[in-house]
Amino acid sequence: MKMTTKDKEFLERLKPLFEKGDVSVEMKEGVLRHLVLRKNYGSKMERVFHMTRQGVRWRFQRLFNHIYVEAYCTILFIETAFGTHLRQQAMAIARQRFELRQRVRQGGRDASGFQDGKHQG
Repeated sequence: MKMTTKDKEFLERLKPLFEKGDVSVEMKEGVLRHLVLRKNYGSKMERVFHMTRQGVRWRFQRLFNHIYVEAYCTILFIETAFGTHLRQQAMAIARQRFELRQRVRQGGRDASGFQDGKHQG
């Protein structure tokens, strides 16, 4: 499952609130553990995220309990089968892709000659 532009915008809006302590993330115990967003009440959440409180909870659930946790489940499955010796290479590839996406997103040109998704000959 890939992150969407709306997911990225949500995380960018969540980060300052998290750093200021306006919201927090906790693990909830149960049959299946999961992460929950705390202190996400009031009209401030609607103003910051431009969505209802239920929408904020849904987006948080999707990102932190589906995409984030499932990424680690996939890594655990692969490393159980093949070991951890490929981890450094996979991380190097992931960092490179992340940096390229950041540059393209900021309007920068990457090494392949692409700018904003269009080839510059």
